[in-house]
Amino acid sequence: MSKYNKIIGLALGLLGATTGAWAQQKAITNTGESPFALQKAVNMGDVSWTKGFWAERTSTCYERMVPNLWDIYTDAEISHAYRNFEIAAGLKQGEHKGPSFHDGDFYKTLEAVCALYAQTKDAKLLQMIDEVIPVIAKAQRSDGYIYTKATIDQRNSGENIEFQDRLSFESYNIGHLMTAGCIHYRVTGRKNLLDIAIKAADYLYGFYKKSNPTLARNAICPSHYMGTIELYRTTRDPKYLELAKHLIDIKGEIEDGTDDNQDRVPFRKQNKAMGHAVRASYLYAGVADLCAELQDTTLSNRLFAIWEDVVQHKMYITGGLGALYDGTSPDGTSYDPKEVQKIHQAFGRDYQLPNLTAHNETCANIGNMLWNWRMTNFTGDAKYMDVLELALYNSVLSGISLDGDKFLYTNPLSYSSKLPFQQRWSKKRVPYISLSNCCPPNVVRTIAEVASYAYGLSDDAVWVNLYGGNVLNTVYKGKTVTIRQESNYPWDGDATFLIEELPKGYALKLRIPAWAEGAEISKNNENVSFSTEKGYAILTGNFKKGDRIRLHLPMSVRFMEANPLVEETRNQVAVMRGPVVYCLEQADVNQPIDIFDLQINYQDTFKPIHESVLGQDIVFLQGQAYTDGKQQWNTLYRPIGEAKKQTVPVRLVPYFAWGNRTFGDMAVWLGKN
Repeated sequence: MSKYNKIIGLALGLLGATTGAWAQQKAITNTGESPFALQKAVNMGDVSWTKGFWAERTSTCYERMVPNLWDIYTDAEISHAYRNFEIAAGLKQGEHKGPSFHDGDFYKTLEAVCALYAQTKDAKLLQMIDEVIPVIAKAQRSDGYIYTKATIDQRNSGENIEFQDRLSFESYNIGHLMTAGCIHYRVTGRKNLLDIAIKAADYLYGFYKKSNPTLARNAICPSHYMGTIELYRTTRDPKYLELAKHLIDIKGEIEDGTDDNQDRVPFRKQNKAMGHAVRASYLYAGVADLCAELQDTTLSNRLFAIWEDVVQHKMYITGGLGALYDGTSPDGTSYDPKEVQKIHQAFGRDYQLPNLTAHNETCANIGNMLWNWRMTNFTGDAKYMDVLELALYNSVLSGISLDGDKFLYTNPLSYSSKLPFQQRWSKKRVPYISLSNCCPPNVVRTIAEVASYAYGLSDDAVWVNLYGGNVLNTVYKGKTVTIRQESNYPWDGDATFLIEELPKGYALKLRIPAWAEGAEISKNNENVSFSTEKGYAILTGNFKKGDRIRLHLPMSVRFMEANPLVEETRNQVAVMRGPVVYCLEQADVNQPIDIFDLQINYQDTFKPIHESVLGQDIVFLQGQAYTDGKQQWNTLYRPIGEAKKQTVPVRLVPYFAWGNRTFGDMAVWLGKN
C-alpha cells in the first residue's frame, strides 16, 4: 500500500469522529451559494479517491508530482520562482530571473499542495506552505501591490514598470494568488495567505477604478477574473463582485484591442472563439463565474454561442484547444497592417485542425476544463461535463508523464520523426520546460483537485459528474451526505453507489455521457427505469442506508470520423473507448512499417488488454491494421500503384499515455481501410 493510500485509509477511518467539527468549520467558508448556479460545488477535501484510476493518479501526485514540483520551484538553480520572492522580500540579493508569470507558477504550486492537504491532512504539506507564506508577505508592498519582477527591477534600476507593459502578467499572477489564498483558507481555516490576496485584490480594485481602459488592459491571461469571483465567494465582500463586472466591461471600451487579448471586439458582441486559446478559455471561465453570481443574459448568451463555436468548429477530438502555433486575425487577407495581427496559440479558422503541428498547450486544455466546469454548475447541463471529461482524460493528462515528473507544453495529435523541420516546443516530455514552465504546476494542481469535480449539490439532489472509486462525505445546508462509490472507470463502465446517508427527498442524478448509448441502472439488484434531464439520469424516492445503486455504461469501442471540412483528417478514423481517445505508437507495431502507411477497418474488433506502464494500470486495444506494402516515399507526389494488402497486428494505447515507454512516431488519426 502506498503512503498516500495509508493516509487516505486513516482519514476515512477517522471520518465518523471528525465529521461534526470539520463540518462546522466548513460551514463558515462554504462557497456553494452562487444564486444562479443550478449545481453547487462540493467543499475541497469532502471527496477522497479510494481505488482505481484517480486513486492511482492522486497517489502519484502526492508521492511524486507535488514533491518534484516543490523541489523545482524552491531550487534557484532550476527555477527562480521562489528565489524571486526572497529577493523581492529583501532576504536575498540578485536580479529577477525567469518569465514574468513565475509568481503565478508558484501560487499554482501552493494551490496543489493545499488540495492534497485537504485530502490527506498530512502535516508536512502544511509545513511546506507555512514556511513560504511569510516570505510572500514580505514581498508585498504596503499598498497591496505584489509582483516580484517590478519590485526587484525598481529596486535595482530605479525604473517603475508598474502596469506599464501591456504584456505584463501582474493581474494574472494576482489572480492565482487570490485562488490559492481562498483555497488555503478553506482547507486550513488560516487567513495568512488569504490576507495577502485580499490586500492585492484591494490594490487592483483601486487601480481599475481610476485607470483608463488602455492602461488597465494588461490582463493578457485573465486568471484574475476567476480569482476575483473566488475571493467574493469566500469573503462575501461586494466590491470584488463589482471589480469582476468592471473587468468585463472595460473589454468593450478599448479602441486598439486585439484578438490576441479578446478585446478587439467587445465581449458582449462576441459570438465566436478568437485569439490566444489560453487567454480565451480563462476569460470564458471568468465570465461563467460572474454569470453564476449576476443574472446577465448579455454575458451568458455570448458564452453559449462561443461554446457552440468551439465544440462544433475548433476543438480537437481530445478536447484540446489552440490549433496553431501562430495565426493571424481576423484572417490575414487585409492589406491594412492594423487589421492583420499575429496571434500565438491561436484557435485558427473553423475546421482548421492540423495534427502534426497542433499546438494544444496544456494550459489551454485545462482552461477548457475550467470553463466547462463553471458552465456545468451554472446550467446543470451534462454536455459541459462531457467536454470537461474529454479534455481531462486526454489532452490534460497527456501533459504529464505517468510517473509524474516530466511534462509537455504542446499536445499534438501526431508525431513523425520524418518531419524535415524542428518545432518550437519539445514533443518529448521534459523535467523542466525552460522557455515557459507554466503548464507543469497547472496540470499538477488540476490532478490534485480532480476530486472536487466528482460531485455537485443542490437543495434536493446529489449530482454525480465523474466516476471512480471514492467516498463523498459532506454537509450541505446542515444536511449530511455520505456516499461510497466503487468503480474502475474509465477502464470499466460499471459504477456502484452505496448510500450511507442521504437527506430525505433527495434525488440522485447520474451523468450519462453522450457516448453511452444503452445505459442501465439498478437499485438493490433490480433494474429501474429512469428519466433523463440535460444528460443526467434522475433517481427519486427516499433512499435508505445500505441502498446500492448500480450504473452500467456500455464500453464499446467507437470508430470516429471528422467533418469532411477538417481537411487534415478526411478519410481517416480515430478510436475511442468510453471517454478515452486512443492512438497508435511505433512501439506497438512489431514490423518495420511506417505507422502513417497503416489503415484500420471500423468493422474490425479491438480487444481491451490491461497492462502496467510505469506502475499505472493502462488498457490497450489489441487489433489489426492494414498496409498496401508500398515503397518508401521519396517524392512529394507519386502515382497510385498496385496495392497488395497486408495485415499487421497492432495495439492502440490511450493518447494520454503516449511517449511514456519509448519515444517515437504516434498518430491519433489513421487511414480508413
